[in-house]
Amino acid sequence: MDDHILKRHNKTLLLYHIVFPVKYRNSVISEEVGIGLKEICIELFHRYEIHFFRNWL
Repeated sequence: MDDHILKRHNKTLLLYHIVFPVKYRNSVISEEVGIGLKEICIELFHRYEIHFFRNWL
């Protein structure tokens, strides 16, 4: 499976690992915050053609 993004004049593959560290490992990312993060990621996907792994969304 080729994960590269093909466009007219380029071929790219960028990989990022995003981490949200919290002090004392408290659970601060509630369901509401998680839904908000997912909505932001979906908006980024549509606007900039950024692909996220399916197991997270």
